[in-house]
Amino acid sequence: MEIPPKSPDESEKSPQSKELLASITASTLCISSRSESVWTSTSRSKWDIYHKPVIVISVGAAVFLFGIVITSLSCILTTNTKVYKMCGPAFLSLGLMLLVCGLVWIPIIRKKQKQRQKSQFLQSLKSFFFNR
Repeated sequence: MEIPPKSPDESEKSPQSKELLASITASTLCISSRSESVWTSTSRSKWDIYHKPVIVISVGAAVFLFGIVITSLSCILTTNTKVYKMCGPAFLSLGLMLLVCGLVWIPIIRKKQKQRQKSQFLQSLKSFFFNR
């Protein structure tokens, strides 16, 4: 049986390795943070802000139109009408649900953007008055 080599104790570690470990941990925490920093004011494009609701709206519209086609096929074709009558309304309701969710999501994002701008303004005012 082979004994694995021992890792150095805390006392044996060099100061550089301790600093490196602390800096790696700190940078990992900063990267994994989901909140945006008040101090970084990088402007994001409209697509970066609204791409998720736009995708949900477009997928919802496509599914809704597919539901319209399937439902109209149940009226036109005489074969498999039961399948069309069951699937058509399901696609209609799913598409409409996605469409409405995307349309409601946009005003929510706008409200959050306004609140974030107000928060950044208030933070800058606080730092201006209290850091003197």
